[in-house]
Amino acid sequence: MIKKLTLFIQLLACSSVLFAQRGAAPDPYVKDHFTKKELYITMRDGTKLFTAIYSPKDASKDKKYPVIMQRTCYSIAPYGEDKFPAKLGPSEIIMKEGYIFVYQDVRGRYKSEGVFTNMTPVIDDKKSKKDVDEGSDTYDTIDWLVKNVNGNNGKVGQWGISYPGFYTAAGILSNHPALKASSPQAPISDFFFDDFHHNGSFLESYIFTFPVFGVQKTDTTSKAWYSSQNIKPTTKDGYQFLLDVGPLKNFDQWYKDNFFWQETMNHPSYDEFWQKRSLPKHYKKVMPAVMLVGGWYDAEDLTGPLAIHRAIAKSDPNAYNTIVMGPFGHGRWSRETGHTLHSNVYFGDSIATFYQKNIEAKFFNHFLKGKGDKNSGLPNAYMYDTGKKVWQTFDQWPAAAATHEKLYLNADGVLSFGKPNGSGSSSFVSDPLKPVPYTEDNTTTEGFTPHNYMSEDQRFAGRRPDVLTFQSAVLTEDITLGGEIMSKLQVATTGTDADWIVKLIDVYPGDEPNHPYLPNKNILMSNYWQMVRSEIMPGRFRNSFEKPEAFVANQKTAVNFSLQDVLHTFKKGHKIMIQVQSTAFPLFARNPQKFVPNPYKAEASDYIKATHTVFGDSFIDVEVLK
Repeated sequence: MIKKLTLFIQLLACSSVLFAQRGAAPDPYVKDHFTKKELYITMRDGTKLFTAIYSPKDASKDKKYPVIMQRTCYSIAPYGEDKFPAKLGPSEIIMKEGYIFVYQDVRGRYKSEGVFTNMTPVIDDKKSKKDVDEGSDTYDTIDWLVKNVNGNNGKVGQWGISYPGFYTAAGILSNHPALKASSPQAPISDFFFDDFHHNGSFLESYIFTFPVFGVQKTDTTSKAWYSSQNIKPTTKDGYQFLLDVGPLKNFDQWYKDNFFWQETMNHPSYDEFWQKRSLPKHYKKVMPAVMLVGGWYDAEDLTGPLAIHRAIAKSDPNAYNTIVMGPFGHGRWSRETGHTLHSNVYFGDSIATFYQKNIEAKFFNHFLKGKGDKNSGLPNAYMYDTGKKVWQTFDQWPAAAATHEKLYLNADGVLSFGKPNGSGSSSFVSDPLKPVPYTEDNTTTEGFTPHNYMSEDQRFAGRRPDVLTFQSAVLTEDITLGGEIMSKLQVATTGTDADWIVKLIDVYPGDEPNHPYLPNKNILMSNYWQMVRSEIMPGRFRNSFEKPEAFVANQKTAVNFSLQDVLHTFKKGHKIMIQVQSTAFPLFARNPQKFVPNPYKAEASDYIKATHTVFGDSFIDVEVLK
């Protein structure tokens, strides 16, 4: 079980190259066409980072190639100059077009020296050689590469998915003049709002991953050194296992020496510790061309690409700053699956190949081999409409043509664009000892992240008494939501704390046929309740993420938060649904519903039932594209 879990964590969290190295059949192409060199590159503070360089065999002073680099905390295996991976680069297409590929273990990971820290804080004003961050390490690495690697053309690109996406996004801040193209893909932008947390709510589904990120190695190594801390579940049912563990403080029995778990437990609010690990605020003048990439169904890092794209657009409107969002889960654009599905929803065929060939390769080729000007032939935003199931292009994102509309949560369960005549209210009892499951698929509850839930059928939840359901009439015409979704709730609770979860759902008509590629033959697409977007908001942070505050019991209170962007057409004959609930376990840790200073240290007795009320003047602010 432990070996399988460790491999699963590495595979799901890593970029496409690690998927290829460990999951693909041996392929002689890399060995036949590239030479490999392993070496240490010394950073400005003396720390040495282990680096592997794969150069085309015909690279020379007369035939030069650009460099594409990935920096990662997940190992650059296989190690050894006579060991070659199955694939190189972001895709097989790029691999065969001619580049020098460089991989590097970041500080404190595997064969590199130094101490590892999660989401290395950015130092904007570096006053000495001891002031190092991922930007300076990227700069020092690029500087060495362009000066010492034979046959390079002086242009460097960087890419990475997930945590390597963060290193790519942070690498933009290096400002090295040779860095011409940067593609952060599914990057983490802020640990308090993405990945391990959503709006500060802890993702308990990540609990099994803490050994990967919270154990320091004692020496350079090519092996996973952290597996001794892995939790050994007593059942394959993660819902039951994690419920039986009880309060979050009980994870100390495994993680009392895990530095990342202790940091997480001791910083329950958005204090300086988390603020220092936020990337978006650091983008000022952006030198390289940037292409952010994400998936609409990315259960790990949906926030990152959208947040960084917005930040650059605001801080440097003249920067080359494009974004791509496809119908994918985490990193799934990096490998072709033929029939493109997410959960039970079928989007078409070869969508990953279309992205790799017509978007990703075009981006890198233009800026590393071509003219390198802003006329790349790519739009500002290449976005996939997950309802119409087609790519759309935009001059800016969110689209300038979008108009704001309000969907009201009427007390009678009706969802309407018109404001209700009377406010009224709807109530439900939330019991943290019997939380709403986030999924029907229990096989996913002990993995790295639960990929399928983001488009999963929500009938199982909406038919529970502790989930409120608001549904529109049958649509008489298509309605396209394109842009950000804001939840504007008016609520009350009999407790002093509560989480609020809002889900936007596409209700299919009763005559919807099953498509031929359904992975679960027991699913009916007839009346399917497809999740389009969801988000959680801890009520304690409704006024400030830095200074949490209790609810006054039974007092009507505003709770406003973003559900992230969408591009989804609700088709004629479908319905729009909103669900409101307070638990989604074990995706999110349970709120005790009694206000405590630190929920990570709550006692079992702090978990109480409470009645939550949603008033009829609550609404969801959506952006509609005509």
